[in-house]
Amino acid sequence: MSDNGDWFAPKRFGYGSGAPIAWQGWAVLAGYILVLTIAGLTLLPHHWSLWATVIAIATATLSFICARHTSGGWKWRWNEEK
Repeated sequence: MSDNGDWFAPKRFGYGSGAPIAWQGWAVLAGYILVLTIAGLTLLPHHWSLWATVIAIATATLSFICARHTSGGWKWRWNEEK
């Protein structure tokens, strides 16, 4: 596990974050999935615009957290080892 504040591994190909490498990353990912599930079960049948807003905010929040806590930051990578 990571002790330096990094919660996510960088992707080897492309731009963005890979899998979580610390318990905090797993907790953030689980929270995101929980929000998606609850929003889908409670809002989707009758309030699709509110559902879409919740999904957009949750996804933007996840992206921001991942960008701040990815080892080496977000940048384009092409088959790089850490």
